[in-house]
Amino acid sequence: MGAGKRGVLTAAVTVVCAVTVLAVPGTAFAAPTPPPGPGTTASVTVVTSDVELEAVRKKLDKLYRAAAKATDEYNAAEEKARQQTAQVVRLAKKIVEGRERLADLKDRAGAAAAAQYRGGGLPPEARLVLSDDPQDFLDGAGRVRQEQHATKGLLGEMTRTQRDLEEYAEDAREQMRKLEAGRKVKAAAQKRVERQIEAAEKLEAELEQEEKERLARLERQAAARAQATWLSSGVLDDLTSKATAQGREAVAYATAQIGKPYQWGAEGPNTFDCSGLTSQAWLAAGKTIPRTSQMQWQHLKRVGVEDMRPGDLIIYWADASHVGMYVGDGVMVHAPRPGRTVTLAGAGSMPILGVVRPDPAAE
Repeated sequence: MGAGKRGVLTAAVTVVCAVTVLAVPGTAFAAPTPPPGPGTTASVTVVTSDVELEAVRKKLDKLYRAAAKATDEYNAAEEKARQQTAQVVRLAKKIVEGRERLADLKDRAGAAAAAQYRGGGLPPEARLVLSDDPQDFLDGAGRVRQEQHATKGLLGEMTRTQRDLEEYAEDAREQMRKLEAGRKVKAAAQKRVERQIEAAEKLEAELEQEEKERLARLERQAAARAQATWLSSGVLDDLTSKATAQGREAVAYATAQIGKPYQWGAEGPNTFDCSGLTSQAWLAAGKTIPRTSQMQWQHLKRVGVEDMRPGDLIIYWADASHVGMYVGDGVMVHAPRPGRTVTLAGAGSMPILGVVRPDPAAE
């Protein structure tokens, strides 16, 4: 890595760490309290060791990751519900139109039957045979054939319309069954999210303020170690790709949200979850992408970490439960977890599953 580029990356990491420090509410580092003098009987507070706090940090991380995974399931169910609801609406419209069409066809068929009744109830062929005028017979023969074709076509159209109506109704029933199943999936996912977040918040609430501050410091240190290890691997040595026009717009939108709170299931404009931020950023850039981090991983074009460019999405953890947007110089922007705000962080501060590109065709 060249000296100039290493300097840029070092500066970027320093900025990221500084931003992270500032982003943690209530973080302060008080001077250590001097020990009581000889003969004093001051009360002694048992302070949790850093080893114990590290175990708490890992447990919190596990709880919030479980909440993130359940949030993805909730968001996926919500997205499916939107699509299925739209499909039900389309089918309902087709059913209404089909019923109107069928009523019109029945009216026309009724008019034809009435005309035949007014003709004495005789079929057209019989009336022609009884005609005294040969020319009338010849002219009428053509009309008979036309009427026969029209009647046959009318009956055929009625049959097709009726069949279409039955298919639309069955499709609508199937979509409603899926909607109901989706509601159950969404409700179950919501309970899991709330249960995991409640457990994490309860765990944090049991800590003293000084312990919370040390826990925040341990979180920053863990992220900084992961980022330093990632950078030292040389993964960015040959990284030269520049953002596309759409990529710059997506980055501009995402970074403009810095400081806004995380809220699971949220897509803005005031709160976001991780994939809500990335999907809305690309929507602002004119590109619709899947709603959840797992669907983004499954459906968007994958590129090597060494080839990523600003605007690309970095998918984290083996279950693809978190996503951030690469902004350059080894830094990404993301909505971390409950209790945090949209912020910048080292792109390598969490285990990277891979990178996906929303605009692969753009140069």
